[in-house]
Amino acid sequence: MAERDPTKHLVLVHGAWQGRWSFAAWTPMLEAAGWHVHAVDLPGNGWGPQGHAPASLAHYTAHVAGLVVSLGRPAVVLGHSGGGITASQVAEALPDRVTALVYLAGMMLPSGVSFVDLVHGVATADPGAEVAGISPFLDHDTAADTTTVRPEGALACFVQDCDPSAARDAIALLRPQPESGRRMVNRLSAERFGRVPRVYVECTQDRSVTPPLQHEMLRLTPGTKHLSLDCGHVPQLAQPERLTRLLVPELDALHARRLLTLPPTH
Repeated sequence: MAERDPTKHLVLVHGAWQGRWSFAAWTPMLEAAGWHVHAVDLPGNGWGPQGHAPASLAHYTAHVAGLVVSLGRPAVVLGHSGGGITASQVAEALPDRVTALVYLAGMMLPSGVSFVDLVHGVATADPGAEVAGISPFLDHDTAADTTTVRPEGALACFVQDCDPSAARDAIALLRPQPESGRRMVNRLSAERFGRVPRVYVECTQDRSVTPPLQHEMLRLTPGTKHLSLDCGHVPQLAQPERLTRLLVPELDALHARRLLTLPPTH
């Protein structure tokens, strides 16, 4: 086990219907590799002291950016699934404080492009592409403007390759997701977001953010380091050891490069 480096900070941002709990199985492995891990509960997602606060990209960004600033050091920001949208916007807000962005089967969307836009574009270009993801398994509460994932959908699209007991536990923790926290569009610039290094971890068996969507996001965002893992949508639960072996060397290299750019201390 590596001693945790006081300069190595990793902020983990969950996706829709989830909370910080979605990283619980993986966190000890990252910490054993020497990283200080900070998993967040996004506002309005049913968990933490802001569980019932407004859910929006502005609130999500302010929440995560506030954590990054409080660390007093630059941090890697990782977004899983829809958490990638928030991660991108945090980098736009704090480009000098974000060492790198990591998208874990994440939504790495260009400025002004929604996830619905992405799905429509891929489906139009290739009508046979699998892009439906979790949508057929959502129940809509129009009065509350939330969606809920049906258990059979979560099993089919999110945790199909996880240990059955761990999958059941994860499904039981899913919460209604405010649609205001899914209808999000990034506003990004080359001058700020564009200068933050990016790593994309593709999940080749993903049934939620499906491979055709992941490939299109990589095409639309050139210059992103591309890693690949043969697993479903939640590698931090299905294959945390393999994910750690794949990603930690990249994190360490990004951190080392960041140290080279910092001004000398006296």
